[in-house]
Amino acid sequence: MLASLGAWCLLDIYWRIEARNSSPAASSESRGARRWHLVITSAAQILIFLPVPGLRLRLLPVSPIFIAAGLALNAVGLLLAVWARRCLGRYWSGKIAIKVEHRLVRSGPYRAVRHPIYTALLTLYTGTAIVSGELHALIGLALVVFAYLRKVRLEEANLIAAFGPEYRAWQGESWALFPGLF
Repeated sequence: MLASLGAWCLLDIYWRIEARNSSPAASSESRGARRWHLVITSAAQILIFLPVPGLRLRLLPVSPIFIAAGLALNAVGLLLAVWARRCLGRYWSGKIAIKVEHRLVRSGPYRAVRHPIYTALLTLYTGTAIVSGELHALIGLALVVFAYLRKVRLEEANLIAAFGPEYRAWQGESWALFPGLF
């Protein structure tokens, strides 16, 4: 679990450094919507990382194969998150936002999926849940999937309002999160 936690810490440090280079927002989601997302994802992280009494039922065997698979997903998620964040550049925001002079980014991982950072985060959460192998982590994973499906829906509506036909065309040419699935 420490190695998985390390991947999350590296991502957090990188995010904080890069956040300084973001453009100002022309518009963004409400404080309530943002707060709700943070509450759900924070609860999910607590459930994934902390062994909760009564929810410690082991779903996956303690096995080097499962641990290696989970850590591999952590590495893939971390690399995808950094790549997507670099491609998004100054248009990135933790909030759902349209930046000043915002343009759609359709390069790098954005060629295949419209929300590769969310894909990366879900991959990181999945890897950590596999490393844990316990029920509390699976519940945390389910919570975070709910949180990001909700966020995708809200962000898609925001991007349609901002970019109209250009964004709708991109929706027809790409996947929201996972190529071939969703």
